Amino acid sequence: MVDGSYVEQRRARRWGILFKSLTFLYLFALLGMAFFGGSLSDSSPDVTEHTAVINIQGPISASEEASADNIVWALRKAFESEESKAVIMRINSPGGSPVQSGYIYDEVKRLRVLYPEKKVYAVIVDIGASGAYYIAAAADEIYADKASLVGSIGVVAGGFGFVDLMDKVGVERRLYTAGDHKAFLDPFSPQNSNETNLWQQVLDTTHRQFIEQVKKGRGERLKDNEKMFSGLVWTGEQALELGLLDGIGSSSYVAREVVGVEEMVDYTSQPQLWQKILDRVSTTFAKTISAEMGLNNNSWQMR
Repeated sequence: MVDGSYVEQRRARRWGILFKSLTFLYLFALLGMAFFGGSLSDSSPDVTEHTAVINIQGPISASEEASADNIVWALRKAFESEESKAVIMRINSPGGSPVQSGYIYDEVKRLRVLYPEKKVYAVIVDIGASGAYYIAAAADEIYADKASLVGSIGVVAGGFGFVDLMDKVGVERRLYTAGDHKAFLDPFSPQNSNETNLWQQVLDTTHRQFIEQVKKGRGERLKDNEKMFSGLVWTGEQALELGLLDGIGSSSYVAREVVGVEEMVDYTSQPQLWQKILDRVSTTFAKTISAEMGLNNNSWQMR
């Protein structure tokens, strides 16, 4: 009983320390927002001559860091800077929304007209596929490593059908709609051939738009290859032969050897300071809870 009481008291003290710590972190976050509010990316880059760099990292989506809003904001800042001599879009993305990619593509083209003396280069790191290559095609030149994955010029959509499973487990689907196609592609209803054909037309139209933009961006550099727009992905070495790339090289190589201005300044849109502080508070809270519950024990692992 004494041992149990001691354990409970120790646990209570730990929880007390936890919540006091969280209170302190919360107050610290409020002070940080009061004194250092605003976006970290609002700070002006180095005023010396440089090559602007914008990172396009991860899925291209309105809800991700690589959203059109973030990328377009960074592009405008990079072009407006009198000290940036060229812009590099450093891409490491498997693709994403064709709408978001299209917004970025159009903005690159618009800014190139407004600032004809300032070229845009796309540099693909590990992967620049699908919507990511869509964006790259807007650049004056595209570079990648010889082992980078490039291309995947296609459109994909998928889902699941649960009709047979529902029959087996005795689940009845009850769906009420107003409109002949309001339950379009419902996974719990049998496939409708007319709707499937309609959806295929949507995908084909989006694919055609993708191909048109790539051809517009790459022009005569593209080689004649029947598999070019089949959705296949290529290594950087293969992509160079197909005309999907202009050269093999990294961001630093392009800045140094192509632009002629080795110093690079990152214009990538950054989370606001208050967001970073609150993220750190949340992470600390999660780690502390895990420690109290013993979930950080080495024996607890997912393999």
